[in-house]
Amino acid sequence: MKRIFSLTTLIVAAFFIGTANITAQEIQLHKDFGSLMDDELSSRPTVTATIQMFKPDKWGSTFTFVDLDFQRDGMSGAYWEIAREFNITKNKHWAAHVEYNGGLSSHEETWQATRFQHAALAGGAWNWASGDFSKTLSVQLMYKYYFKNRHYQAHAFNSFQLTEVWGMTFAKGLCTFSGFCDLWYNPDVNGKLIFLTEPQFWFNMNALKGMKGFNLSLGTEVEMSNNFVWNDNGQNNKFYVIPTLAAKWTF
Repeated sequence: MKRIFSLTTLIVAAFFIGTANITAQEIQLHKDFGSLMDDELSSRPTVTATIQMFKPDKWGSTFTFVDLDFQRDGMSGAYWEIAREFNITKNKHWAAHVEYNGGLSSHEETWQATRFQHAALAGGAWNWASGDFSKTLSVQLMYKYYFKNRHYQAHAFNSFQLTEVWGMTFAKGLCTFSGFCDLWYNPDVNGKLIFLTEPQFWFNMNALKGMKGFNLSLGTEVEMSNNFVWNDNGQNNKFYVIPTLAAKWTF
């Protein structure tokens, strides 16, 4: 499974606009129910582990994550994104953004590895936070270049991507609703656009009485996409809604 978090925890950047250096790191573990939702997704990996890191500095911020996909008998793929933002205004709301996406997966029957068509992105970002930092929003509009891929015989092409990232913490820190929404151009799919959003809902255990410092969160993610998920028929031309059960530890 190729899960594009696509800058989800860059919401942390908005959280800490104008504050001192803060590093955010977390590990998420998702049990994927795609294979139970649709017979055409029987080969979809059943578990994904995500490792994320965000670090701001006086020039901007760096964000990276790695998705590790697992089948019943071992790891089946990995996907990596790394993004850098450079502040271009004193209030740090506007930033220049550069990014790289790439990874690989293996076929369940043959275990032959294939590389995703990797891409480089560049553009601008706008980051906002409410006065108490309980609500955040980040929007990026980027030029996207897909490199030629020999495994899929895919040609190089120019594209664009619009990304929105949001976060909202409420109930005295007990609950968090966060996620992202991506829309990007691909000339090889129906309608020439791919849509992907992955909202997450978390219960934060460290907000409970006597649990301070126990940074475990339990929740769910719902992946909703169109022209994105490859099914067992070798097609990526459908709309899917795929939920997970998830746990997260924040360092």
